[in-house]
Amino acid sequence: MLLVNTSIRFLSCWFLLLTGIVVTNDGNAILRELDIAHPAAKSMIELSRTQDEEVGDGTTSVIVLAGEMLHVAEAFIEKKYHSTVICRAYNKALEDALAVLDKIAMSIDVNDRSMMLGLVKSCIGTKFTSQFGDLIADLALDATTIVGVDLGQGLREVDIKKYIKVEKIPGGQLEDSKVLKGVMFNKDVVVPGKMRRKIVNPRIILLDCPLEYKKGENQTNAELVKEEDWAVLLKMEEEYIENLCAQILRFKPDLVITEKGLSDLACHYFSKAGVSAIRRLRKTDNNRIAKACGAVIVNRPDELQESDVGTGAGLFEVKKIGDEFFAYIVDCQDPKACTVLLRGASKDLLNEVERNLQDAMSVARNILKHPKLVPGGGATELTVSATLKQKSSSIEGIEKWPYEAAAVAFEAIPRTLAQNCGVNVIRTMTALQGKHANGENAWTGIDGNSGEIADMKELKIWDAYNVKAQTFKTAIEAACMLLRIDDIVSGIKKKQAPGSTQPSKPTIEQEGDADTEQMIPE
Repeated sequence: MLLVNTSIRFLSCWFLLLTGIVVTNDGNAILRELDIAHPAAKSMIELSRTQDEEVGDGTTSVIVLAGEMLHVAEAFIEKKYHSTVICRAYNKALEDALAVLDKIAMSIDVNDRSMMLGLVKSCIGTKFTSQFGDLIADLALDATTIVGVDLGQGLREVDIKKYIKVEKIPGGQLEDSKVLKGVMFNKDVVVPGKMRRKIVNPRIILLDCPLEYKKGENQTNAELVKEEDWAVLLKMEEEYIENLCAQILRFKPDLVITEKGLSDLACHYFSKAGVSAIRRLRKTDNNRIAKACGAVIVNRPDELQESDVGTGAGLFEVKKIGDEFFAYIVDCQDPKACTVLLRGASKDLLNEVERNLQDAMSVARNILKHPKLVPGGGATELTVSATLKQKSSSIEGIEKWPYEAAAVAFEAIPRTLAQNCGVNVIRTMTALQGKHANGENAWTGIDGNSGEIADMKELKIWDAYNVKAQTFKTAIEAACMLLRIDDIVSGIKKKQAPGSTQPSKPTIEQEGDADTEQMIPE
């Protein structure tokens, strides 16, 4: 996990891409932009993306830990240890490491806002937004609390990707950012002059169908013989639209929103009845509105019921920000969807703030779903390492040495933190190992500002339990996968010798101890 003052720091990187410049120190964002050809390196980069999707944090730690696991395994490969033996030892080390995590984990009360804020702040402490204090932590905690759904039996569902929308609008200051208790989207009413742009306690109907004259399923040709036939055809269209609008208007809505088109005639009937209308809204936005105001998205107007009308919103308003109009459906009674409005000086700044906010929301979600903490600042890894070193003496056979090497590999995280602090790494690591040797000082780690050895509980530097567990699992399983690879078969043809007519075969690069015969078709 990336912790306050204790994160494994990537230098802020600038990527000049076709789309513009990306300025970030987020591990996953950096690795995502790298163009790598080596297959093993590609799978390592994939770890960061997997970690980000699963728990949203620890993207840098997982790469460092997996790399260290492979590094310590190199010595055993050279001594002709079989990769299966090393993987067995690593898997045993993973089981014991997770057992240590369970032992030192501390349960917390998710309703204790100060502790939750401390945890989220510790996650984004090394990020760009840490200079703005509690702002991003407050936004993340408020947003995740709004969309959290209690499933009973202590279970909670927090879908931050589906029901939290981040709206970035350049201009203003970052301090103007806020969480809206409802939904905001970049749309205006269809007929601005005739439809209301502000409605208090609106009745909202959401549709997933066009309010236009229905075209034929296939291309239908109509032949008009008489002049009055044209008028009959227009009359039929008009009656069809009027009937559709009448089915909607009998529920006395104040606002009608559809994902499809809205004909001029339908706009006329709606504006005449004093109903505001918005058309061609995204499906995702429509789902969020339904969650926020309690409406049900309807596919056919004739299937509408009173229970489908959303009455939970306190205010509908269209505001102009810069050159664009934004519709707000806010002050909802019990919203299960929300919008985070981010303001800032430039698009690059807002993109980095959004990345930081996503990390913060992921941490808040993890804690709401699994309210357990472990110490940060490298303390967890040192405790795991010390415990595994003690257990290695009781392991018999050849697996003892790779198991002990895995225990040493966990020290890569605190060692990197010490390097980032600019302190004497050997002296600091020796002191930390001495404190953790008996397994009692589980909360002793490194203060990332000063590089001093400190109690993580006092400094409020914490880690989410499931982020740390996922980091260990992903790193060790990926290392085992790469160690099991015997050969890499390349599909690239070798250059043929001049005058040669024999087609070349795929090349094989020996990567390890290959004990299977390679069959290559002629």
